Order: sequence, then structure tokens, then C-alpha cells
Amino acid sequence: MRYLVKARVKSGREPHLVRAIDDATLGKGSIAGDEYLRNMEQARVNDQDVATWVETCFCDQPLAEERPYWEEYFELLSVKDAHSRRNCRHENGTEPWACCDCDCTKKLEESLATQGDSFLQTFRTRRGDLT
Repeated sequence: MRYLVKARVKSGREPHLVRAIDDATLGKGSIAGDEYLRNMEQARVNDQDVATWVETCFCDQPLAEERPYWEEYFELLSVKDAHSRRNCRHENGTEPWACCDCDCTKKLEESLATQGDSFLQTFRTRRGDLT
């Protein structure tokens, strides 16, 4: 299933989060693998410092695997279905693991890409790292 996630970086955790992203250690040990890094590359941030991204998760409870990794750095504000569960081929049983290559949230992700600013660019700039 795909989820629309909204979160705010916890106070004092910004430099640690950027370092974990840059060192590719964010989510290390999770079965979700590089999904964390991909999420941060695509995340957008608004002027209230709320980051938004679309995340793929196969857990029965949304983000059950990912939540401890995210909560190390973020206060999760909301985790909502990014599209209808009845239309999700993984959720309705017509195609297990369909979310891996599905484009069901393409329009949503394209729309998000035009909102706010790049999460990584914003937080790297604050840190003084413009790479």
C-alpha cells in the first residue's frame, strides 16, 4: 500500500538526519532497505517545516517496520492511504507485491513535487552543506 506521510523533524535532530541520509545509514537494518533514502530524496517541505512524502509499505499496520526508524528523527503527524485500498492490487489480492512497481500514486507524487521545497536541499542548506 502507498501512504501519504506528513512529519516534522524533531528539535535538534536535523543534523543527525542529514548525516544519516548522506552516509546512507538512514533505515540501516530495516527490511525496507533504500526506501528511506528514496523517500527523503522525494520529500517536500512547506514553510511550517512539515515534510511530506509518499511511502510504500506492506505491513498490516501502516509503517509498522519503518516507524521506529522514522521516529528517531521525526514526529509523525499523519500517515494516510495515498489511494483507495480497493484499487490497490496488493491489498485486494490480485497481484502480491504490486506496490513495488505500481504507478498508482504517480499523479499525487507529481503534484507533491511542485509544492514547497526539496526537503534535502532545505535541510542541507540550513546545515551549510550545499552539495
